Amino acid sequence: MKQYETVIGLEVHVELATKTKIFCSCSTQFGGAPNAHTCPVCTGMPGSLPVLNKKVVEHAVAVGLATNCEITRYSKFDRKNYFYPDNPQNYQISQLYEPICRNGGIEIETRAGKKVIGIHEIHMEEDAGKLIHDEWGDCSLVDYNRSGVPLIEIVSEPDMRSADEVIAYLEKLRLIIQYLGASDCKLQESSMRADVNLSVREIGAEDFGTRTEMKNLNSFKAIRRAIEGERERQIELLEDGKAVVQETRRWDDNKEMSYPMRSKEDAKDYRYFPEPDLMPLVISDEWLEEIKGRQPELRDEKMERYAREFDIPEYDIAILTGTKKLADIFEATTTLCGKPKKVSNWLMVETMRLLKERNMDAEDISFSPKHLADLIELVEAREINGTVAKEVFERIFAENIDPVSYVEEKGLKTVSDEGALRETIQRIMEENPQSVTDYKNGKTKAMGFLTGQTMKAMKGKADPAVINKILLELIS
Repeated sequence: MKQYETVIGLEVHVELATKTKIFCSCSTQFGGAPNAHTCPVCTGMPGSLPVLNKKVVEHAVAVGLATNCEITRYSKFDRKNYFYPDNPQNYQISQLYEPICRNGGIEIETRAGKKVIGIHEIHMEEDAGKLIHDEWGDCSLVDYNRSGVPLIEIVSEPDMRSADEVIAYLEKLRLIIQYLGASDCKLQESSMRADVNLSVREIGAEDFGTRTEMKNLNSFKAIRRAIEGERERQIELLEDGKAVVQETRRWDDNKEMSYPMRSKEDAKDYRYFPEPDLMPLVISDEWLEEIKGRQPELRDEKMERYAREFDIPEYDIAILTGTKKLADIFEATTTLCGKPKKVSNWLMVETMRLLKERNMDAEDISFSPKHLADLIELVEAREINGTVAKEVFERIFAENIDPVSYVEEKGLKTVSDEGALRETIQRIMEENPQSVTDYKNGKTKAMGFLTGQTMKAMKGKADPAVINKILLELIS
């Protein structure tokens, strides 16, 4: 049986984190009533003229620099003509001939090792509106809120050979863009979505096979399944002696099948021509240097620094830098309390647990680093024990309460009166003579029972280590 190789290239669309659209002053806020964030420009009214948003250019250049691209110092916009209800002008302003960034690449790491995935280009363009299909009314409605939202399209080289490499590339790209603050890259809100161009060829063949494109996949699971499904479909066609047709296909993740949408267009089908209403874009030396000067520390650099500066395991470092929000909280809290390992433990264990239980992302964390630092200081000073600390942290996580005030108001401080604690322990021993005898006879679990009973009597406000010390003293 013939052996086949998969060849994959991606077109990744990213909505940029600007307050206004690319060519008008309408809001880019996600959601809102249909057609509430619109104006004559983004709804394609005759006579309206576009004005380029400077912040869009700066985000695009920042992403280009972070992905090792050459920045095009003299770029232009072009009109891409097509006719569809969600495209009000009947054309899209994009960049074909002179994109803002070219010839870059990022290094990914998979189980097979490290590999550089080339980036052919990054170009700026405007998003289309959104079609809403009303099954009850048997009609389609158009919401133009998204029309004119700024996009960058990141076009890779056909360098990926498996779904694992594709996911690694997308995860690396998403982290870079999030660290830059250029986009939140929320796949569930379509602020990051990918078109997968895929073909198969016999192993050893030099020429590429016929490719298909699967549009607007917006979850990593869907992307993985779409790649595996389309690979199998193309191989079956070739094994049956049939030809693969170059076309655009739609992936149905529920049925785990793809369906043809339309034959694949070439650039000539879009009748590209220079955008007459926008001047060419010139990136000066001063402007480029200004953008370079604002580039933040990215994840790879941050991981190296954490390994040098903080005494925490590599696994912790990988998780903490996995989102910019978590890394920011870690650094800010560590600066306040000077205890990186303690901070890491709270974030790695309790914070991750609560995020999972509440089906939240790290980006949704709302508590302040100061409140986490104060909680750590309370524990370190033995003013509260571990059990109370976890209860207080849940309130910090949910409501961002001040732990110092909360502990004081609720009377949660550890009982430091050793005389009162000794009296309670004495009473517990008298009420449980068998446990005392069991411990004397070598049954060490009895100590745990006596400690637990004491903690219960003290309503959790005692130090287990102190209880154990007094228990051993009294028993002996």
